[in-house]
Amino acid sequence: MFNRKSSLLAFAFLINQCVNAQSNATVATAEKTGFMRSEAKIYVVMIVVITILAGLILYLFRLDRKLTKLEKGSSL
Repeated sequence: MFNRKSSLLAFAFLINQCVNAQSNATVATAEKTGFMRSEAKIYVVMIVVITILAGLILYLFRLDRKLTKLEKGSSL
């Protein structure tokens, strides 16, 4: 049977192993370069943002042309 000191020692060892497991090289690299850039997800985000903005601009131009046609048609 484990006594109290042995239980605390085993618990401290497990906590130490968990902390060491989280400080591997990939975490250190991610901290240096930033998470989004280290995983190359920043580029995916930028592509999505640019696509949404391009779609909005295209929609506004088409809407403007349709409104211009309607205005010209109603003024005659």
